[in-house]
Amino acid sequence: MQGVLTPSSRLGPCLPTQRARSSINLPCAFKSGRHVAGRCSLLARPGRLVHAAAALEVQAPIVAADCTPAASTVPQELFSLAEGLETPIQLIYLLTLLGFLAVGAYLVVRQVLIRRELDEGAKGLGERIRTGEATCEDYYELGVILTRKKLYTQATKNLEKAKKVWDGEESELAQVHNALGFCYFNMEKSELAIQEYQRAVELQPGYVTAWNNLGDALEKKGKWRDALQAYQEALTYAPDNRIARQRSDYCKEKVTRLAL
Repeated sequence: MQGVLTPSSRLGPCLPTQRARSSINLPCAFKSGRHVAGRCSLLARPGRLVHAAAALEVQAPIVAADCTPAASTVPQELFSLAEGLETPIQLIYLLTLLGFLAVGAYLVVRQVLIRRELDEGAKGLGERIRTGEATCEDYYELGVILTRKKLYTQATKNLEKAKKVWDGEESELAQVHNALGFCYFNMEKSELAIQEYQRAVELQPGYVTAWNNLGDALEKKGKWRDALQAYQEALTYAPDNRIARQRSDYCKEKVTRLAL
């Protein structure tokens, strides 16, 4: 490198100027002398540069560590907000579940009590029948109890017995015929059901329930016009009867559509 800085003898008086230019243009790493040494101290002492770089590397994690808590607080706040929103929803779900459980428990207890009452009533009436102390009303009540328990075959036997031994007012016998018609209807014996309902309304013309039951049985047989007449009879005695009104309108549509 020193050969580059040595001037040739042919340069003559221009040597100082060329040296000045050379001293300006040369990089610090290729110069020597007291002033240059001060400027190039970092190159002359590589250990200090290494320590400076190490110091920068040590400082970088500190800055990142200082920023971490600020960034981590955002998920924590969102999590806290989510917990605050979930608590009322969970409470609503819990209250709804408790409500359903309470209603279900009430219905189960109610059914158990009703069935127990029916069983006790049937047991007492059965004892009276076995001892020969039963009246026509006892047969009727036992038939109704068996109907509510959906034991239609046994119910019809007791209701038929009540009809045979009936000694009360004839108009009250309409209840026995209506109960018999209901049993036959649920036993898929629509013709027998229609006969019993017709007998019930003959004995008691204002028997709205029997009229509605008669209309229902006639609908099942496809006798829409007869069913419409039965519902209209029910409406003459009970104009506000919802069942008769709805079924009457339905039968009217059927009659009109089928041109009966």
